Amino acid sequence: MSIPTEVEEVDYESLETTSVATNMLAGALAGITEHTVMYPLDSIKTRMQVITSNPQAIYSGVTNALTRISSAEGFSTLWRGVNSMILGAGPAHALYFATYEKCKEMLSGNGAGHHHVAHAAAGACATIVSDGVMNPFDVIKQRMQVHGSVHRGAFECGRTILRTEGLSAFYVSYPTTLMMTIPFQSIHFTVYEYFRKTLNPSGNYDPKTHCISGALAGAAAAALTNPLDVAKTLLQTRGAVEDTKIRKASGLVEAFKIIYRRHGFAGFAMGLKPRVLSHMPATAVCWTTYEFLKMIISRQPGFENNVTTVPVPAPQGHSRSPEE
Repeated sequence: MSIPTEVEEVDYESLETTSVATNMLAGALAGITEHTVMYPLDSIKTRMQVITSNPQAIYSGVTNALTRISSAEGFSTLWRGVNSMILGAGPAHALYFATYEKCKEMLSGNGAGHHHVAHAAAGACATIVSDGVMNPFDVIKQRMQVHGSVHRGAFECGRTILRTEGLSAFYVSYPTTLMMTIPFQSIHFTVYEYFRKTLNPSGNYDPKTHCISGALAGAAAAALTNPLDVAKTLLQTRGAVEDTKIRKASGLVEAFKIIYRRHGFAGFAMGLKPRVLSHMPATAVCWTTYEFLKMIISRQPGFENNVTTVPVPAPQGHSRSPEE
């Protein structure tokens, strides 16, 4: 029996040529999983960021918000608007991960060592593409999350916004969203890639590494960009409040001025705790799911990777005979 002198050793983390279809399918499923699992905390974050004078809609903390919303409105209220998020998360995250992987490859971010600029730039490109798809769904989601929302379905909510406020209402926060998500995703991908390579130098598939790296990346990005998220929430929910100044706010600068006048610098930290608490497990779930699905899908017919094999010497003591 012949003994092979070479085997195929695949460095999972350096698969630069994972097909676009693989990245899109894995990304779509990962995005839906992430947003669905963490949706109640996202609802609490939105409630805590909305500027209102209604005492029933002012919460002292995450536990207080969870208890009061569940008892007064029912636990299912925390899931209101989740169908809008699911509808948007699939296509948005498909584009998000496919764009990131392609840009990272083009910018030579797949090589050995740390490539912070390449990862940050690829992350920025990915969020510009995905947010263009996701923003309208995010507006609908937040309109359904606010206290006293009369909307009971995503399509009904979308039709109402379109009829009463026009198409621009779905994108009034888009510039602010990009001003938040570009630094968010640049931080997110840079931190993730740094810890992924630091914790797993071998590059072999390791779900624990993806989970820890994702959580650390999500926490860092969420905390540093919270002021921009508060401004984005104000703009996206302006049509659901009675405050005239908020309803007329049309951009980031106006949103910042309103927040500062009402709450001072502390206003920019509104919702910080639930935002970090939701993003840490969300990004951990998203990356773990994405990397797992990418590995599984890439092995299926039609989704194979173009992998460069690395020759590995045969064990010592064996040599190839002429007959072999």
